[in-house]
Amino acid sequence: MAQRWLPSLSALRAFEAAARHESAKRAAEELSVTATAISHQIRALEESLGVALFLRKPRQLELTAQGRELRQTLETAFDSISATVERLSAVPSRQAITLSTTPAVAMRWLLSWVCLLREAHPTIDLRIHASHEPVALDGVTADIAIRYGDGRWPGLVAEKLFDNSFIPTCSPLLGLHDAAELPRHSLIHFRNQAAVSSPLDWALWQKQAQVPGLDVNAGLVFSDETHAVSAAIGAQGVALMSRQLIEDELREGRLVQPFGPEIEGKPFFLVYPESRRNDPTIRAVRDWVMAVPGGLCTL
Repeated sequence: MAQRWLPSLSALRAFEAAARHESAKRAAEELSVTATAISHQIRALEESLGVALFLRKPRQLELTAQGRELRQTLETAFDSISATVERLSAVPSRQAITLSTTPAVAMRWLLSWVCLLREAHPTIDLRIHASHEPVALDGVTADIAIRYGDGRWPGLVAEKLFDNSFIPTCSPLLGLHDAAELPRHSLIHFRNQAAVSSPLDWALWQKQAQVPGLDVNAGLVFSDETHAVSAAIGAQGVALMSRQLIEDELREGRLVQPFGPEIEGKPFFLVYPESRRNDPTIRAVRDWVMAVPGGLCTL
């Protein structure tokens, strides 16, 4: 490539400012130099080009034809440079978004995969609101949520994530294999006061199992589902848990399902306002959740 020849960039900048203001004084104020320095820069530019760029009149600078041509070119070039520099140096704006879900789903399913969202969208700040009680997706309390139910919430898009089946589970250290042996072990209960749907508990399980002598009200009671899981892993009793939320423990053998029956609960859905379906931040979090292993990926 042939070497590019250009006059002094300082001189070009001084000329462009003087041409725009039609005044060496105002150009000097803009560039924080003296008017004399502006005049010297312009004369040096004219000498290097071999043309007059201004007709000098009292208290005014008037562009010659060559001056008008150069001004137009420089304005376009400087505007382009300015836009590019601004774009390159701009700090990406951060977007905060709040996802509401149950404590167990947050801890036992989502948190291990937050790194994928951070890698794909480093300017998104995810805030997780953990609660069993549904909250308004108004952009203040929360923006997007994972809920269990029938999938019908007015004004909300609902995309199914996974089914929700409940099984008896315990540590293999208990040596439990037969439902008839269950009355000799402690039951572990999860009872959430904020739950709005009918509980999937040992009483409901017993209606199907009909185990003789089982007291469905006895045992350990936890208000936090993750504590119930920990107690089961610690061989403190037998818990009735969502299979989907203890898949790791079942696969690794820390928990086992000694017998049935299995109770079908309501599925989990990802929900967000219909009005924000095309919101880029909502879409980014939606795509991340749908791609988390264990869900029904529909990307």
